[in-house]
Amino acid sequence: MPQLTARASASQESVFARMSRLAAQRGAVNLGQGFPAGPPPAFLRAAARHAVGRTDQYTPPAGLSALRDALGADLGVDGADITVTCGATEALNVLALSLYGPGDEVLMLEPVFDVYLPQARLAGATPVTVPMRFDRQAGWAFDPGALAAAVTPRTRALLLNTPYNPTGTVFTPDELASIVALARQHDLWIISDEVYDELYFGERPVSLRTLAPERTFTVGSAGKRLEVTGWRVGWIAAPPGLSGALGGVRQVTSFCAPAPLQAAVAAALPVARQEGFYDALRREYAARRDLLAGGLRALGAAVFEPRGTYFLTALHPDWTAESLVEGAGVAVIPGEAFYARHAAPAGLLRAAFCKSTDDIHLALERLESHQRSRS
Repeated sequence: MPQLTARASASQESVFARMSRLAAQRGAVNLGQGFPAGPPPAFLRAAARHAVGRTDQYTPPAGLSALRDALGADLGVDGADITVTCGATEALNVLALSLYGPGDEVLMLEPVFDVYLPQARLAGATPVTVPMRFDRQAGWAFDPGALAAAVTPRTRALLLNTPYNPTGTVFTPDELASIVALARQHDLWIISDEVYDELYFGERPVSLRTLAPERTFTVGSAGKRLEVTGWRVGWIAAPPGLSGALGGVRQVTSFCAPAPLQAAVAAALPVARQEGFYDALRREYAARRDLLAGGLRALGAAVFEPRGTYFLTALHPDWTAESLVEGAGVAVIPGEAFYARHAAPAGLLRAAFCKSTDDIHLALERLESHQRSRS
């Protein structure tokens, strides 16, 4: 009997899918996997209804021209440099297959989003994680010296996420400038995962592509921007002249993203700007962040408030993700899910606040009851 390859045999259910499955089985409040609780905006739903029956067949592998143009206008780049993908996950995989291979190394910071590691390995490259500095009072800080020290003759690319999942870090202009200087010194590609580019609190994050347009590939997601994680519409903004090769790679992955949903996103992007949708979303998420953070602190957790994304991290000496989903009826993500080479801080958990206010209140009530029952 033939056997599966080592790649397939090594594949496991992700912690995000597992915690969502456990949440469904236990009737738990799901603060684990990062999908919004409510429906997408009305203008996006209307655009989708209009597109179905009109835009239903294959689009070019690089994406529907209307969407590439809309993204170009929104991002301030040429639409010809956009490649539309089936979500940001495929965008990252297309870049892994296109930018590095056997014998190469790709640097990424730790804690690290779990999909980055297997994608590098599937491309034949070696992922090298560089730890961020951690302080139990202040949280995480970027260490440019550690990143520079990790570069070797085999290093091919830097893979970064800003705003940063799971820590909520938003890199400062000075930190980004040091990253760009390092990439130019060693002639490295930069992959900038910016799926949370509109989910920030405070100053708008600087995009790496504005600092190093000749070597930066920017990954984005309609799922995060427009609250439709299941639509699977993502994109890559490439350095000038390179999108054609990316389209060639993605025509043998999924060929094209869902055509009517591409058309809907194309129509919705300018409306989202005109109607102030992102401003309103940030205000709503700030309120939910504050609600969850305040409730967790009242229960004895050390909370690290994010400057971006819709996640916060917390430390609690008596909680684990397994004990909470089983005993409290609340699902979160364990901190060790984001660590590959180094130990996660003890008691680290990540919670999503892209849920309804009612769900956050219910989660806090269940956590308080769980804590009382253990005291």
